[in-house]
Amino acid sequence: MREKDQPMKFAVTSKGDATSNTLMQKIKTYLVDFGLEYDEDKPDIVISVGGDGTLLYAFHRYCRRLDKTAFVGVHTGHLGFYADWVPDEIEKLVIAIAKTPYQVVEYPLLEVIIRYINGGREARYLALNECTVKSVSGTLVMDVEIRGDLFETFRGDGLCISTPSGSTAYNKALGGAILHPSLEAIQLAEMASINNRVFRTIGSPLVLPAHHTCMLKPVNDVDFQITIDHLSLLHKDVKSIQCRVASEKIRFARFRPFPFWKRVRDSFIAD
Repeated sequence: MREKDQPMKFAVTSKGDATSNTLMQKIKTYLVDFGLEYDEDKPDIVISVGGDGTLLYAFHRYCRRLDKTAFVGVHTGHLGFYADWVPDEIEKLVIAIAKTPYQVVEYPLLEVIIRYINGGREARYLALNECTVKSVSGTLVMDVEIRGDLFETFRGDGLCISTPSGSTAYNKALGGAILHPSLEAIQLAEMASINNRVFRTIGSPLVLPAHHTCMLKPVNDVDFQITIDHLSLLHKDVKSIQCRVASEKIRFARFRPFPFWKRVRDSFIAD
């Protein structure tokens, strides 16, 4: 957190289109005029201008300082789950940032640790929405362990492990439940599992609490396409993929109520 009596430091990220870039410059100018300090390296608050994808980008850019940085989103397109301000409210938002203390709302994150057959090295990622695992060629075959015990051998197109706030994204399209972000949990959903007399999976999404770890272990020696939110990477020689609720959380700066269920309704049901 910033030192007492020090000006608040801020950064602004943009989707990159003309509308978002214009708003980004306007926000910068207004906040500097209010005495705030622009600092892209160590901001106290990050304003994301664009959509949920822009906020995902900002999250990954600053994921090493989540305990020191809060996020706020302005959406310049469709209503977002993370972006709760609209362009017409920029002046109101700037005054709120400059003049009023904000409430911090924390959402759980997904920790993904990928370990490799050659040992020694491992890769650790944080996801705000989800991690997906697919085989580069053919059917994905994975042993799914929960709390160290074999739960099932999955065969199908892939697996999706999501956070509560990410449960409205790819997870929802797979038939997963929508989880409120106050729940510290992750959800495992299947992509087109193979179920017949020989092969069997649970066939339902699984919701795991914070103290349960899910381990995915390849049954055959293949390469995997693993996504972490918008980042897609090819991984070879994978020994295991460990998924659990991360110790870190993302912090959102709230200047007014932004109820989760209202966002769900507005995005999927409301006219």
